[in-house]
Amino acid sequence: MHSSYDSIVVGAGHAGCEAANAAATMGSKVLLITMNMHTIAQMSCNPAMGGVAKGQIVREVDALGGLSGIISDKSMIQFRMLNRSKGPAMWSPRCQSDRDMFAREWRKALEQNHNVDFWQDTVNEILVKDGRVSGVRTSMGVTFLAQAVVLTNGTFLNGKMFIGEKVFGGGRTAERSATGLTEQLVTLGFEAGRMKTGTPPRVDGRSLNYALMEEQLGDEKPGKFSYTDTPTLKQQRSCWITYTNDAVHDELKTGFEKSPMFTGRIKGLGPRYCPSIEDKINRFADKDRHQIFVEPEGWDTVEVYVNGFSTSLPEDVQYDAIRKIPGFENVRMFRPGYAVEYDYFPPTQLKSTLETQLVSNLFFAGQINGTTGYEEAACQGLMAGINAHRNVKEAEPFTIKRSEGYIGVLIDDLITKGTEEPYRMFTSRAEYRTLLRQDNADLRLTEKGYAIGLASQERYDTMLAKRDGLASLTQKIRSTRVSPEDVNGLLEEKGSALLREKSSLYTLLKRPEIDQSDVQLLLETLPDMPMVDESILEQTVIEIKYEDYLNREKSNAEKLEKWESLAINPEFDYDRLKALSFEGKEKLKRSKPATIGQASRISGVSPSDISILLVYMGR
Repeated sequence: MHSSYDSIVVGAGHAGCEAANAAATMGSKVLLITMNMHTIAQMSCNPAMGGVAKGQIVREVDALGGLSGIISDKSMIQFRMLNRSKGPAMWSPRCQSDRDMFAREWRKALEQNHNVDFWQDTVNEILVKDGRVSGVRTSMGVTFLAQAVVLTNGTFLNGKMFIGEKVFGGGRTAERSATGLTEQLVTLGFEAGRMKTGTPPRVDGRSLNYALMEEQLGDEKPGKFSYTDTPTLKQQRSCWITYTNDAVHDELKTGFEKSPMFTGRIKGLGPRYCPSIEDKINRFADKDRHQIFVEPEGWDTVEVYVNGFSTSLPEDVQYDAIRKIPGFENVRMFRPGYAVEYDYFPPTQLKSTLETQLVSNLFFAGQINGTTGYEEAACQGLMAGINAHRNVKEAEPFTIKRSEGYIGVLIDDLITKGTEEPYRMFTSRAEYRTLLRQDNADLRLTEKGYAIGLASQERYDTMLAKRDGLASLTQKIRSTRVSPEDVNGLLEEKGSALLREKSSLYTLLKRPEIDQSDVQLLLETLPDMPMVDESILEQTVIEIKYEDYLNREKSNAEKLEKWESLAINPEFDYDRLKALSFEGKEKLKRSKPATIGQASRISGVSPSDISILLVYMGR
């Protein structure tokens, strides 16, 4: 055993795994401390990765050199590209995962990283010396020294689980909570709060009648998350959709008087966009049904996840109600749903690197920052691990701008606006979402990951080849002219205006009626046209069709960039500026924004406050 490390990562969920792997891959000696070695990278909630905006995050983590995309590709049992009927900014990859395989692949990857050591224990004290973290002490009384510490405690800090009137200490089923750490951090000056999340019952898939449900197939040509050479899915498992009804709702209402949510025993706020089933029927009383997604947990198990039926009602109420859902009449339940309440620390106490403002080289990532979701946790862990390593090596901080990635949007939202309810990423949160598509994450971020020593040479070379392929195809389309006799048959079929003279293929592609398959057909008729990779063709079509929108977003981003480059000294005395509004002054003193751009996004800081700061700075 080593007694001293470059970095210690506390917690081995999605944030902790990415943090440990990133720092270790870049050269730090890392100790990963987890309460249970058998639950590393466990999918505590639904067995799936990606989704709206979340899929973009997984692609970005992969582009930077993280592992979530690779692990997802190796363990998926179904793949779907969501929102294909909408514009490409909304396309979002999602996969259904084999829960056990996902965790096994993560542990295997970490064990193959020789810079990662493991210790099974609970951390209940952070060691701090002269305002700087120096290590941790565990519940077994073992002390480990380190130059940086990343806390990724998930739902375990003073975690309480609720099933009806029953209350258990714990962060998830059969796992105890972590105590002592919150109390110590509060004595150091940190502000803490409480949040709540929940999970649905798990049931025996052999007891379900799928004939009464709608089958949800995967994509005919399944995609993947990683830009590396991961395997393509050859076989897929179906998911299913069914619905609640008035009988289900009436049965659930019989347990409301014992609901920990409605009786006030749970104080923390739950996720707004993923409410419990009792919250749904209470808040949306006008709805006579709600979707239930029936999701298999893996290739070799009969266990099924009942997505959309998250609940903390008594287990007998859960059972009686779920049996009234079509297809669940003879259901056998493996375990009931439950709610978890846990401590978090408002993320306005962090720097843009996820380092805390109060203690140097102490980083927070994941649900400890008030977020929800595997993907949100993974990207925070990645960024915290990167910056823990760079702090130890005395390198410049590594950050991503809002115009460069959803990761940048998420972190900026957290540290400038904070959150009082579990934060979830949506495409609507990103003002530059047309630039931040799932198809171009590698072009946006792989060069950055390579420059800091996280993305491999192979990744970087693959990205360069793709960039060259896009440029070559775009030039070919711009320079190629087609005659009326070559394309009018297609245009007539598409209901598009016919050509009267030769026109460039580039101009033709701008027409909304012309899609990717049409371009493929036209390209195949051209002489000396080499085979074009489907992903390169798709991205080229997107870039050409949405060129005007993309240029507008780039222009807007460049205009706002000047504010992002105006740094503010973290020790700046805002009390000196008497003209600042009282609220603005208090918010600025608390958040300590790093730039004028960041200051402008803080809730409560008015445009006039920003003008005063700009005048003071001579701008």
